[in-house]
Amino acid sequence: MGGGRQNGNSISPALDEGYYELCNAGFGVRSNGRRMTYQVAINGYGRIGQSVLRAIYSTPFRSKFKIVAINELADIETLTYLTRYDTTHGRFPYPLRHDEDNLFIGDDRIRIINEANPAKLPWRDLNVDLVFECSGSFFDRAPAESHLACGARRLLLSHPAIPQVDATIIYGYNHTKLENSHRIVSNASCTTNCIVPILDILHREFGIVNGVTTTIHSAMNDQPVIDSYHHTNLRLTRSALHSIIPVDTSLAKGINRLMPHLAGRFECLHVRVPTINVSLMDLSINVQKDTNIAEINAIMSRECNGGMRGLLGYTEEPHASVDFNTDPRSAVVDGTQTRVSGGRLIKMLCWFDNEWGYANRMLDVANHWLSLT
Repeated sequence: MGGGRQNGNSISPALDEGYYELCNAGFGVRSNGRRMTYQVAINGYGRIGQSVLRAIYSTPFRSKFKIVAINELADIETLTYLTRYDTTHGRFPYPLRHDEDNLFIGDDRIRIINEANPAKLPWRDLNVDLVFECSGSFFDRAPAESHLACGARRLLLSHPAIPQVDATIIYGYNHTKLENSHRIVSNASCTTNCIVPILDILHREFGIVNGVTTTIHSAMNDQPVIDSYHHTNLRLTRSALHSIIPVDTSLAKGINRLMPHLAGRFECLHVRVPTINVSLMDLSINVQKDTNIAEINAIMSRECNGGMRGLLGYTEEPHASVDFNTDPRSAVVDGTQTRVSGGRLIKMLCWFDNEWGYANRMLDVANHWLSLT
């Protein structure tokens, strides 16, 4: 599939090729002879919550998920405005309006809730099959269970969580471990969704000895536009517009949890740069077998255009980060930047839209999980 459009932004065939045809073929949207439409809610309507809604309305998942409610403390006029206009992903492509309590997308009605206490959310009355928990507020199991106590059947967290959740899932790597009995699942982080499938391929082919990653990440909303105290991490008091800023990352912990056979073999760095979207994973690994650039690129191209098609991508075009804005894949390997030193030290760069790619993986996980019922 080439020359597609999403949310008014033109996307080159190299970026969207394959993803939607896979959805239609059953890789994303599948019935399995079971219920076809599920009622879902979004708790927290920030960058990921908004991307989840837009992704539902921009893919075949629209026939799979019916959004019945959004819980967000902002007023409904602001929510409508933020849905209609988005600096990163463009104008929303469907008509929007609202009344006192509801957002309407075409003929679809979405109830808007302004409830700070999750114990009071009306998930039971709304018959919610799954909540996309996008507020970033629930890291422990006990508080997260308040959503279940209110009647939600499942909760999918848009961030890493403690091991006491039922599972931490990277779609395309371990999603087959999801079980119908699971109730609280973490979708991990955008960085683990980017790097874990790539590490899995490289370890299978060459055997990973150890490695270091550096995430070059676009600015986020925990950074001020100009210097301003609002965070205990002093680097995060500095202007996001004027500096490259090192920040802490738990990516190594995520790799350890998801890939216990590689536990203790990775150190990870993270820097924020003055762009609003699209990030880059800089991967350096030592491997057990001699290799070369051509062999690595051939393997990555084969995997990205084969079994991982629609989830991972491969390119040899001279791209800049903006070319991957609104790209639904977890990562795109830039073959022009692959390097090998001494036969066993591999350097790779992998692009990823840290908002849109991650939101699409949440939909993949939710769809697979709900299809188990």
